Amino acid sequence: MCFEMIRPTVGWLLALAVLPAVVVGQTTASATSKKTVKVPDVPSEPLAEPGVTLFEDSFQRDGLGEWKVVIPAFEVKDGVLVGHQGRDDHGAVGRSYRDMKDVVVDFRFRLEGSTTFNVVFDDKGYKGSHAGHICRIAFTPRAIRLGDDKEGVMRNDIFEMRRDPDRRAEADLLLAGRGSSAPFELQQRKWYDVRIELVGDRMRVLIDGRPIGFLKSPGLAHATKTSLHFTVNGPGVHFDDVHICQAK
Repeated sequence: MCFEMIRPTVGWLLALAVLPAVVVGQTTASATSKKTVKVPDVPSEPLAEPGVTLFEDSFQRDGLGEWKVVIPAFEVKDGVLVGHQGRDDHGAVGRSYRDMKDVVVDFRFRLEGSTTFNVVFDDKGYKGSHAGHICRIAFTPRAIRLGDDKEGVMRNDIFEMRRDPDRRAEADLLLAGRGSSAPFELQQRKWYDVRIELVGDRMRVLIDGRPIGFLKSPGLAHATKTSLHFTVNGPGVHFDDVHICQAK
């Protein structure tokens, strides 16, 4: 079941940062090339506490169990979920299906050669964004990026506009406030504890008990998320102790 995480006593004031990029499969799409935005302060108090457990997995078995490999490759090995990119055109996608809205998610990860991975919430029935993407957290070598996919880069009209070089600048103007970026340097072969609090139109991310990132954006409040998945680019990321709880 979900566990309590140490509460920090102060918020973390973040400096000006380039409007964040969103890692999508094998590519990185920056929301704008030169514009800067002020990253919001991260609330020092939790947005919610963990309530009823919706899903938990400590991978003490052989086989994937309820995890579905959408794009290879994922496997359970030596008590952890191992993801590594098995296709050149897209990162590996391993998905757990659960209906959810406001949640507290905990998991642990360790980079094993990969430098980037995403945690993504989707709604398979939603047709207003590319692949039903609702929101995500992208873990990169020097930053943690929070994105509103539903009203940001994955919204159908913006997604198509950004594929047209003549309309890309126009599309970028629509992305203001749809993402945030927080500086954080990740090390290889070190375990990190992550908590994601997703409540209404707000999302807060903690690493090892420290509040790192925050985003307030309308797409986060989408009424139904039907799955959570990891997207792994590169040689490997290990995951363990995944817990998804209703927020209370």
